[in-house]
Amino acid sequence: MTTPLKLEPGHAAPAFTLSNQDGSPVSLSDYVGDNVIVYFYPAASTPGCTSQACDFRDSINSLKSAGYTVLGISKDAAPALKKFQTEQGLNFPLLSDPDLAVHTAYGAYGDKSLYGKTVTGTIRSTFAIDMHGAITLPLYNVKATGHVASLRKKLGIDS
Repeated sequence: MTTPLKLEPGHAAPAFTLSNQDGSPVSLSDYVGDNVIVYFYPAASTPGCTSQACDFRDSINSLKSAGYTVLGISKDAAPALKKFQTEQGLNFPLLSDPDLAVHTAYGAYGDKSLYGKTVTGTIRSTFAIDMHGAITLPLYNVKATGHVASLRKKLGIDS
């Protein structure tokens, strides 16, 4: 059984550079000076992940108005991410972490309960990161549905 590390408010957000849905590199450092929401999801085009991604899509204007950029991260390869983005009209970058190094650095990969059984996989997690690169809100084991509304409330963002 592997217990993932848990990031806390005030921790420095682990740096990363990953390929986006178009194969272009995206680094967390590209967003220094901006607030960023990084969320980890298990797999593109699955029902829960689609619901969550579409929720971010539909809330992007209120998040942007509050100064946040959204980045979604999964282990999917760029072609699957591109297909997901296109089919769902997603208006934010999707990043590929095939070796799960970034998932692991954020504590978003490890043992979790799935239908009463312990399995190892992606832990649906979301992190708000401030303009200086510090974690302000780490959320682990979030629900796919209703998560963005809850996140906006915790961040004090009106709809």
